[in-house]
Amino acid sequence: MSGESATRFQGLRRIAPQDVSAAAPTPVDASTRARAGEIVDAVRAGGEPALRGFATELDGLPPGAPLVLGDEDFDRALEATTRETRALIERVARRVRIFAEAQVASLSAIDVPVPGGRAGHDVVPVQAAGCYAPGGRYPLPSSVLMTAVTARAAGVPHVVVATPDPGPLMVAAAAIAGADAVLAAGGAHGIAALASGLDDAFRPSDVIVGPGNRWVTAAKQQVAAGSVGIDLPAGPSELCVLADDGADPDLVAADLLAQAEHDPDARPTLVARSAAFVDRVDERLRARLDELATRGVAVQALTHGVAVIAPGESEALAAVDDLAPEHLQLCVADPARAKDQLRHFGAAFLGEESAEVFGDYGIGPNHVLPTGGAARFSGGLSALHFLRVRTWLRLDDPAAAIDDCAALAELEQLDGHRRAALARRSRGSRAARTSTRERDRLRDGTLRP
Repeated sequence: MSGESATRFQGLRRIAPQDVSAAAPTPVDASTRARAGEIVDAVRAGGEPALRGFATELDGLPPGAPLVLGDEDFDRALEATTRETRALIERVARRVRIFAEAQVASLSAIDVPVPGGRAGHDVVPVQAAGCYAPGGRYPLPSSVLMTAVTARAAGVPHVVVATPDPGPLMVAAAAIAGADAVLAAGGAHGIAALASGLDDAFRPSDVIVGPGNRWVTAAKQQVAAGSVGIDLPAGPSELCVLADDGADPDLVAADLLAQAEHDPDARPTLVARSAAFVDRVDERLRARLDELATRGVAVQALTHGVAVIAPGESEALAAVDDLAPEHLQLCVADPARAKDQLRHFGAAFLGEESAEVFGDYGIGPNHVLPTGGAARFSGGLSALHFLRVRTWLRLDDPAAAIDDCAALAELEQLDGHRRAALARRSRGSRAARTSTRERDRLRDGTLRP
């Protein structure tokens, strides 16, 4: 069996740098988008019965099993978790929380002078966050921590997790993360329920975050067209390894397989300087596949992978920017220099020792990252995704602002705007009006000096 799996892999498909853009996959195909839209609409219209039907059909939810798990389920899951596993999850949760709290601290309220008064912004969390964690193929408690812990660190008062067929490990992770409830549903129907809500314990989300397969990505895009915010396109995993000829081909192969095992739709990519180095990586991929417990999934993903052969440094860097990969592993002599020369990636891992898997498991930054080229316009999930910047303006004496406001309104032919600004001129400032009222009250004896 293992030999058969290994021989199926003939090597990464090789392409030239100029062919990178054409080889990029479509993040969500048309048929998935259409079917995901139908599922979202069905759950919106049918509520819990429709959701239960999809969860039974697609997630294997047993008949009569609860859709929403709460405090008692959390307690049972924590009791069923070994002391060592619980301590591990708590350590990772603490690291995720520290990083997220530092992000929150980087954005503060402001209060600045403006003509006639002051303006500023306040930073406040959303009220309800829905956190998606994949779990159909493998339980991924790390995704529970990355999403729910980060939401709590941002100050979100109501946090729920959706995941297909949640076992004790996923429920325990949700409890440690501080989630209020867990929804036993995944895929497009799970996203639809996060958007629509079920009851008071599972209210509609203001923002939905988290990674997932193409069904999850399509559903997030669908609900974002309504009244729900989403974080970013975080679809099937992507890893680009940029390697020079001095890199260790065995480490490169190990890193590519670590991402390939996530999903048959994952996309492992190697950008190398020579065909000879790709040959060495292919050899190590075959050897490692022969030992890999998840080789069935990994082989499928490797068929989507490519090796870009770029002899020149500038060609190699340009190929990476064309890919705009989710994860970027820099196995080159000077990784810091390479990072500074690149423009588009979700997260960079500098040097062979900084394996991407460390990022997956909470050694600092969040592992929910943009896929499908979205790194050109989006960064990874952060505490800032759960925060809103609300601006404010207070003019105690609007005289300094009236003329410019009225003039712009006249240029835009908006007479109501112009008149609203000019109406403040005849009234004067609030302070002046208050002083006038106080003088009148002193005069008629209703206010004593």
